[in-house]
Amino acid sequence: MIEILADKNVIDVAKKTLLKFNLCTSCLGRVFAKIEQGMTNKERGDKINAYLKRDLTTDADNCWLCNGLINEIQHFADLVINSLKNYEFDNFLIGSKIDEDIQNREQELFEFTGSSYVEPIKMELNREIGKLLEERLEKVVNFVNPDIMAIVDTAYDDVKLQIDSIFIYGRYKKLKRGVPQTKWYCKVCRGKGCKLCNYTGKIYDESIEELVGKQFLKYTKGSDETFHGCGREDIDVLMLDNGRPFVLEIKNPKVRKLDLSRLERIINANNKGTIEVSDLRFTEKEEVMRIKSAKFKKTYHIIIKGEKTLNKEKLKKAARRLQSETIKQFTPSRVAHRRANMVREKKIYKCIINSVEGNIATLTVESESGTYIKELISGDTGRTKPNLSEIIGVPCKVTELDVINIKGE
Repeated sequence: MIEILADKNVIDVAKKTLLKFNLCTSCLGRVFAKIEQGMTNKERGDKINAYLKRDLTTDADNCWLCNGLINEIQHFADLVINSLKNYEFDNFLIGSKIDEDIQNREQELFEFTGSSYVEPIKMELNREIGKLLEERLEKVVNFVNPDIMAIVDTAYDDVKLQIDSIFIYGRYKKLKRGVPQTKWYCKVCRGKGCKLCNYTGKIYDESIEELVGKQFLKYTKGSDETFHGCGREDIDVLMLDNGRPFVLEIKNPKVRKLDLSRLERIINANNKGTIEVSDLRFTEKEEVMRIKSAKFKKTYHIIIKGEKTLNKEKLKKAARRLQSETIKQFTPSRVAHRRANMVREKKIYKCIINSVEGNIATLTVESESGTYIKELISGDTGRTKPNLSEIIGVPCKVTELDVINIKGE
């Protein structure tokens, strides 16, 4: 890196700039900010002024460009510290919003000088405020993924905070039927509350999302949460065995350090017989995409009912046919209002008949992620082919369905 006074062009540019503009030493130094590292812009400006033997320099308050803004760094740092006092974080980043008039003057200056070494005042403010905060808060600046970003509006002495969400991975078991995975808002009022939903704004009183999320919101003092499940089971289906993977996103948390083992115990104790969570750990946003796009095999325990007595041998023959079969499922009629109409091809890995009594039978089925199991049994008036009802020649329907295993984690 060249020494700032060794470049004659720097001195020439500085001379002509100072003839036209009254600049404080910091604003002068910023015209050549990318020359000679390891010093502040004020130190660069002082070096140039000393070389030019300028006895009278412009005070920042009288600076044509910043109009005293550069002297407000300590004040802005105080504002940020005050805004952060209720938040727990390990690292941060500073941003700023500069008055448009200052930005316009800065653009005029940069165009006049033609210097390729300039630094916008915004960058200097962000850096210098950040340096002060690192020292006073004993925390570090993080340019990639900060816990908190504080944006200083320099014209209005205001600080806006952008809080990075917390992401918690876990698995849940659903032990009671009739509980949806996520909140179901009332179709009429869309969550506002009306007579139809008894002014709750919801179709169902509780959901796995709420039973898990409310404890995390309580302890993090977050503003809201989003529940990201690895698929979902129907409302009347249990989720057993090793549970279903999920990631809970807590938005705008004030507390980031959590005892996840304790929270796991609290959630499970408060929801005995309804849900149970396990394997809680902190994770990152990328894991939401992973579990959303994952194609895990799922194993189901199924109880079916036929319209007449079921023949055990026919059922076993049908199971053998379905095993290792790739079925074609047109969007089921029961979800056609919210899913795209298309044919989905799904692999059936295992189909085992466990018991048959009269018109009741129990099965174990392992299939590809996203298989509509109820339609595999009923056929859904031909929308799923092949299907068990069609193969045995007896219309059947699922009376009880449980997910007993999700493989692939």
